[in-house]
Amino acid sequence: MFLAEAKVHSDPFSPYRTVRTGHVDNIESRTPTKTCQSGQVDDVELVWSNANAEVHRFVVGPVENNVFVVRCRRTGVATLIDAANEHDRLLRVARRLGVTSVLETHGHWDHIGAVTEVREAGIDVWVRDEDASMLPGYDHLLEDDTVHVVGELRLRTLHTPGHTPGSISFALENTPLLFTGDTLFPGGPGNATFEGGDFPTIIRSIEDRMFRVFSPETIIWPGHGASSTIGTESSHLDEWIERGW
Repeated sequence: MFLAEAKVHSDPFSPYRTVRTGHVDNIESRTPTKTCQSGQVDDVELVWSNANAEVHRFVVGPVENNVFVVRCRRTGVATLIDAANEHDRLLRVARRLGVTSVLETHGHWDHIGAVTEVREAGIDVWVRDEDASMLPGYDHLLEDDTVHVVGELRLRTLHTPGHTPGSISFALENTPLLFTGDTLFPGGPGNATFEGGDFPTIIRSIEDRMFRVFSPETIIWPGHGASSTIGTESSHLDEWIERGW
């Protein structure tokens, strides 16, 4: 169940313009298979799991970026979404959880602060072509509607421009999980006033690639703040369009 209060962020430099604080009860109990207990070490939280997958979250940097580790419980292989900041802590977590790749949701400074260090540690970084020049370096380009394999897990890519031209989201197949970067937050779309951002484009991304595709029960995890669901957010689309942000 998602419990929320609306809170408006008026800072034009914030990655989000509106956020609804709260939480989704999204832990699934299953028989453990190579579970990695992150516990309180480095303040890493296990936010979702089933028999095959586990998702860990920790928050880094001056604008409180979410960093997610999606881990295959059968193989121990994991990928990290957004090498945002605090590279020493991020690399400790990455080594402990078996991270072999990094997926960047977009190229803004607050999401790429540890890219150089993770590449120096031998972990490949993936990003969309449109945002690649914003990174200090990268190894591979992400295509739309393709699968990134993580052990026995499959993360499907969705190009969702509007916050930046190369913004991309990731759906973990056979689960209710969608990682939306700074495209969709509890309470509305990400900030489209940055260079390269566009409000009509981000609305199309949210409506066509998310609301029309995923079930209402789908859990969204954004690049900052709390989770929500497609059902909770989709009912407010017309409000967002009318207000223009």
